[in-house]
Amino acid sequence: MFALNKKRAYSQKKRLFVFKKEEEDDMDQPVIVFKPYPFEVGQKIYIDGSRRKGDWEVMDVTDNKVTLKCPLSKKELTWDRFCYFVEEKTTKWPSE
Repeated sequence: MFALNKKRAYSQKKRLFVFKKEEEDDMDQPVIVFKPYPFEVGQKIYIDGSRRKGDWEVMDVTDNKVTLKCPLSKKELTWDRFCYFVEEKTTKWPSE
């Protein structure tokens, strides 16, 4: 009898958990949405906070890749698209 009640209690707990989980899934939740930045050839950009930090000029853009050129060394590098829009402002470029 004890084993049967224990099994029934576990089954009820499991159903309660599933019910709560479904209830949570139906509620609105705060979600952060990131969108890839829509680069255009010729744009002058500054990347902050990564190993690519610094001034760049957009030389080429495809669905998956972006080619950037350093205005100082003139070196061009092609990477998988990685930038996400944060802010737009008017500032001196290239920066010092």
